[in-house]
Amino acid sequence: MRIEENYSLLEHNTFGIDARCHRFVEYDTPEELAQLVGQAPLLHIGGGSNLLFLSDYDGTILHSRIRTIEKLPTSNTQADEVLLRVGAGIVWDELVAHTIDNHWYGLENLSLIPGEVGASAVQNIGAYGAEAKDFIVNVECLNLQNGERRTFSCHECQYSYRHSIFKTDAQRGRWAVLYVTYRLSTHFTPRLDYGGIRAELQRRDIAIEHLTAEQLRQVIIDIRRTKLPDPKVQGNAGSFFMNPIIPRSQYEKLAKLYPNIMHYEVDADHVKIPAGWMIEQCGWKGRALGPAAVHDRQALVLVNRGGAKGSDIVTLCNAVRHDVNEKFGIDIHPEVNFIGKV
Repeated sequence: MRIEENYSLLEHNTFGIDARCHRFVEYDTPEELAQLVGQAPLLHIGGGSNLLFLSDYDGTILHSRIRTIEKLPTSNTQADEVLLRVGAGIVWDELVAHTIDNHWYGLENLSLIPGEVGASAVQNIGAYGAEAKDFIVNVECLNLQNGERRTFSCHECQYSYRHSIFKTDAQRGRWAVLYVTYRLSTHFTPRLDYGGIRAELQRRDIAIEHLTAEQLRQVIIDIRRTKLPDPKVQGNAGSFFMNPIIPRSQYEKLAKLYPNIMHYEVDADHVKIPAGWMIEQCGWKGRALGPAAVHDRQALVLVNRGGAKGSDIVTLCNAVRHDVNEKFGIDIHPEVNFIGKV
């Protein structure tokens, strides 16, 4: 176990906010974590890719160093199934690379998503037509209030778009993820119908019938890198806003006003509108407010131009949300978690 006092969180949040915490603890086992239960306030973080610190944290920050990967036994009737029990502290993209190297398939479209394995289960991370919930079997957790160990089935996690039971008001901050078990396959079945993947494969002259998981992973990585800034170069948390899902009746009214409005079908009664498209239509793409800005290639991303405080990002966030609501009558919500008070 590693313990630091008055610790800078600069390296633990991809926005590059130089907040500090009273104490920082990295633990290697569930038993070490259990020793810390009840020492409120506690905040458990992963890679910090979905956090915005608004102030210093006057408490203990917890971080997992549980980094094991265990291949679990499966029944003879599930010969093509692979079950992996993965420690929450493993970097997510390292897990994706590891699975492909071992010919375990399913996570290819989730390549290069920042963060750690524990966060994949909390946030239900997703990209290019795939979500973590598509592969999660269960999530093993420890209650930070009383030390209880509990395993949540995928169903019990109540997954939906960028949401889980761990993000509800009743459960937020209560559970620390220890391990996540994923169900993968020994057969590669590519998902290609999202985000221009097919067009990119065609541009590279890669025939779909000969496509490998390694090739698909590289295509996903390259597409993401052209759209999203590297947080090591320019602080950001990736997609800052969630794409709103609205009633079809509301979409049809907007389509009459904006015939080129982008949308994705959700079900018979609902449509998803890309928040980035609306932000761009409001003229915010590439614009800055002080040290905070909307990225010039992807309007869904807010960036730290250098020296920004959490309050600077919030000011920009509020301005963007106001203009989108004024123009489209839609309230877009941050995907990023705000920690502290301005």
